[in-house]
Amino acid sequence: METLGESAALALALLRSGDAALWSTVARSLAVSGSATALACALGIPLGAWLAVARFVGRGAVVTVLNALLAVPSVVVGLGVVLLLSRSGPLGFLGWLFSFQAMVLAQTLLVLPVVVGLTRQAVEQAERQHGEQLRALGAGTGWRALLLAWDERHALAMVALVAFGRAIAEVGAVMVVGGNIEGYTRVMTTAIALETSKGDLPMAIALGLVLLSVVLALHAAAALLQRWRQRDAGALLEGHG
Repeated sequence: METLGESAALALALLRSGDAALWSTVARSLAVSGSATALACALGIPLGAWLAVARFVGRGAVVTVLNALLAVPSVVVGLGVVLLLSRSGPLGFLGWLFSFQAMVLAQTLLVLPVVVGLTRQAVEQAERQHGEQLRALGAGTGWRALLLAWDERHALAMVALVAFGRAIAEVGAVMVVGGNIEGYTRVMTTAIALETSKGDLPMAIALGLVLLSVVLALHAAAALLQRWRQRDAGALLEGHG
């Protein structure tokens, strides 16, 4: 068994050599989480923006349920998707269980409450500042949601980054619905868990370094977006001045 130093050196060698198994796992992980984030944003941003400006009976209960869904464990989401996609389930005819599509569906459902909840908060704050003016101009619920969402586009870009980070770092849902099949449904987090349990520390360390790099890149992008947002807000204030 290698020492920690030897394992780290072998991990760096794997990264430098362009190991096919390692980088195919990385590419698959990025594809699954990227697809899930795109779907969650396509569904969740309009829904969250509408929920921020709409007023209806039971809205408080909807928001409470939405906030509760943020804490649902990923393995529970994976179990729900398995029940949907199993042969006896309502979506069993799709034949998606233990497939790329199943992992995308699981991660979409996992991060959708994150997208809806954070979008609602961002647009709701904008609604408190500009909603009365838009209502005075005759803008209905749909138009207010659209205009305020566009006004908060930098914040919503950060929402997408948060959702992607949540998706790519989770292990439970994709493990349950994908089966961790080598070369087919294995992603970075499930591969790290498997390789560590097997004692193959170089591969686990290499994948861990890539995953850590992705997370750091997301944080850097979020910081850059925040800086742009502050710069635009400062320019707007100077314009009014």
